[in-house]
Amino acid sequence: MLKFLDHLEEWLVASLIGAATLIIFLSVLHRYASGLPIPVVQDWLLTINMSWTQELCIYMFIWMAKFGAAYGVRTGIHVGVDVFINSLLEKTRAKFVVIGLSGGALFTAIVGTLGFTFVWEVGMRYAVATAFGFNWPDLTSGPVSPDLEWPVWIFYLAIPLGSYLMCFRFLQVIRKFIRTGRLPQTDTSHVDGLADDFNFGDTPAAPAGIQGGKP
Repeated sequence: MLKFLDHLEEWLVASLIGAATLIIFLSVLHRYASGLPIPVVQDWLLTINMSWTQELCIYMFIWMAKFGAAYGVRTGIHVGVDVFINSLLEKTRAKFVVIGLSGGALFTAIVGTLGFTFVWEVGMRYAVATAFGFNWPDLTSGPVSPDLEWPVWIFYLAIPLGSYLMCFRFLQVIRKFIRTGRLPQTDTSHVDGLADDFNFGDTPAAPAGIQGGKP
């Protein structure tokens, strides 16, 4: 289950990045091609409405940021100032690490709860009631986005989902740290596949009989 969640997290972020890049490319290409005085083609391109692309990409980047933050917690790539913490004794350091991670879990849980409350009231409550036929009082459909004209609660749902996932990742890191004493770390200088084939930092030994590259 955890492996599936890990892959889902990575696939979601990668898919959003790829889709946003493609949409932006098509939007720029459409804008450029629409200005070319090509008979028939220009008229056809001007009939295509691409004004929604900017709004969609903004929301896609928001989803990327929220789920990318959860990925950062899991892999240990978040920036942190820990010079003072690492200078402490091992037991004291462990306590401060757990306190810091617990603070992150508490904060993301609060943000997730507040975000879900907001999303529920801004239109999700109406959508659920309409879908399942609930007769709840004071139902309002909520606002829609200006260009896409989609319910905004769909986009804002990234806040509670991403925050709760971050909270889960913080708790996961706390559990692993208590059991093993290790925090997740990522070597940002490492590129998969290169280390096995090349030794950039090592100087090849000179052949026998050659010193300093000269016979």
